[in-house]
Amino acid sequence: MIEHIPLNERQPRMEAAGLPREAVTIFLQSVRAWEARTAPESLDADLVPVQTICRQGRELLAHLPRKSERDATQKDAGHVIFHLLADASWRFFRHHAQPVYRELTNNGTRSLRVDELAWRAAERLPGILPTEDELRAESELLQKDKDGLEINQGLFFSHLFRDRAIGSHLIRAMLRPLPQSFEYLDEFRKTGRVQLDKALVEAKEQAGYLTFQNLRYLNAEDDTTMVPFEIATDLILLHPELRMGVMRGGVVDHPKYAGRRVFSAGINLTHIYHGKKSYLGFLTKNLGFFNKVHRGILPPGPDSLDVPLDEPETTVEKPWVAVVETFAIGGGCQLLLVADYVIAETGSFFSLPARKEGIIPGLANLRLPRFTGESLARQAIMFDKLFKVETPEGRTIVSEVVAPEEIEAAVTRCASNALGAGMVSISANRKALRAQTESMEALRQYMVIYAREQAFCHLSDDLIRNLEKNWNAQQRKL
Repeated sequence: MIEHIPLNERQPRMEAAGLPREAVTIFLQSVRAWEARTAPESLDADLVPVQTICRQGRELLAHLPRKSERDATQKDAGHVIFHLLADASWRFFRHHAQPVYRELTNNGTRSLRVDELAWRAAERLPGILPTEDELRAESELLQKDKDGLEINQGLFFSHLFRDRAIGSHLIRAMLRPLPQSFEYLDEFRKTGRVQLDKALVEAKEQAGYLTFQNLRYLNAEDDTTMVPFEIATDLILLHPELRMGVMRGGVVDHPKYAGRRVFSAGINLTHIYHGKKSYLGFLTKNLGFFNKVHRGILPPGPDSLDVPLDEPETTVEKPWVAVVETFAIGGGCQLLLVADYVIAETGSFFSLPARKEGIIPGLANLRLPRFTGESLARQAIMFDKLFKVETPEGRTIVSEVVAPEEIEAAVTRCASNALGAGMVSISANRKALRAQTESMEALRQYMVIYAREQAFCHLSDDLIRNLEKNWNAQQRKL
């Protein structure tokens, strides 16, 4: 969260790090003038002072050594500047994020995905929101050396989700099929198989099978996997002859697990540590791939901010089975919370090691308590509890536990049972269940918090300390 820096502490803490006194004074004068505004002006009138604050603050940060090489006083000065910039931007977005969204989407008649919206908003608010080129350059730094360009993206999106009509419109935009998915659809319908980068999607009888293939990283998720995984999900949901989806991890070649299937190792911690994991990836994963498994897809068509928000969801959806082999960690565990049936091999486990990673485990805070109860959910999220699938706690999420050699038969049996039911009733029952467990409105309200707090977690020193302490991150290679 944004820390309030007392007025009388700002200049001394910054000058103690050897920053130029005149530049510090001018920067703090700009900040104080912005804080003293009692009412918002027009978007363009308020844009200039905040652009000035961001430019001056980043110039001061550039005077400091690389973040990981700063001494205590330099780190403190950087901390002061970071939070003053965040506070100025937060105040700006409070009044202007929503008008910017209406402008960029032509008052909601144009659907923009999170990433496209971020880049268009950066063009509209230059110097406040980072551009794609700026973040590409920053990705060459280790995560511990980043001074937080992405933080304003989190503040921007949090304010978008704060508005019910805008937040719901953005969630719906993320439920649209990706344009790339239509490019593969004919091939998938004709051949029943599409090999994507790090994902394989196959049609077998009336079931679509998504196999995760980020094999080097034990099928972990990162910025290279989310689009292929989402395309595969789209294809299964778009294929008119498929009636259900099955998610499964591919066979890995990791020395410890060679020849075994692994469902998912969760988020790619190597990529995070090396600065290759984008903040936007957290939003696109949860509102794209994961939410499409949970809610289905919204067919292409006109949309508007004026859509009645209490109408039933109109997504096209299918039931999903998750097949857990070896383990489902982090994001892998989160996927189990949006599956309709979970088959696990004996000896496997799942966990949410958020405490050891220093981030929010996606939407698990919203979803896990309704499976396990709040007490077990707190243990999992904050105290690193591991769930073995054979235990009563594990069975709160896992539907069926079978021996490894019986997995194939169990999947076939589950698919046959599901396919014997009517698809209309399955879709209707999924929507009815969500109405009392996770309405679109509940998701929007959660995203107000998640969008902001995940940005701070992603850029925190605690994240780096956790990775170095609990995961030996300094020794991991890309």
